[in-house]
Amino acid sequence: MALQNAVKRDYDYLFKLVLVGDSGVGKTCLLSQYRRGEFNYDTKHTIGVEFATKELQVQDKTIKCQIWDTAGQERYRAITKAYYRGAVAALLVYDITDRETFTNLKRWLSEVQSHADRDIKLMVVGNKSDMEDSRAVSPDEGRAFAEQHNLYFVEASALKGDAVSFAFESLVEKVFEHHVTRVRALEAESKPGDDGEVRLEGETVDISKESAAGQNAAAGSCC
Repeated sequence: MALQNAVKRDYDYLFKLVLVGDSGVGKTCLLSQYRRGEFNYDTKHTIGVEFATKELQVQDKTIKCQIWDTAGQERYRAITKAYYRGAVAALLVYDITDRETFTNLKRWLSEVQSHADRDIKLMVVGNKSDMEDSRAVSPDEGRAFAEQHNLYFVEASALKGDAVSFAFESLVEKVFEHHVTRVRALEAESKPGDDGEVRLEGETVDISKESAAGQNAAAGSCC
């Protein structure tokens, strides 16, 4: 028996999330705040792609999240495209003090939709909500963009930690709910086994095998 089959997994589901957006919008800082509750003023721009993991509980299930932090610089975009494959959720991040990063969301959205599965769950995140005096994009504009494209929306502060956990965890919950709904539909269509039960509940979600099932995200907001 292969070693990987002999070792018992300590999680029920494995989800891959990606952070996308222009360079300098605070993607790495959002991830640092979510994973460790820290904000580093000396954070350097991400080179290529980096990823981190975090586990959380959703409805008594342990979900292991692989969160990929992608570089926003134009010269690295060809490197990151392959990493959309298998992603079940993405956070599209912009800087509320920089209108150009908000305008560029259309480009990032198009890129995600071109390279990721069609049923990927998407959330627009307006970072740096603590910098109200320097605001260049209103909450209503961010919310309107999300509603127009049928995405979730939140404003957050990587510095203060406001709504950071909500952004990640509510998106993971949406992915989980979608998966459970899909499994139940399969159960309803499947024939019971010899013992009269269909055992699909609790399967590990292999992010490399997630199939496209159609976009099904409802717009939401939290500011």
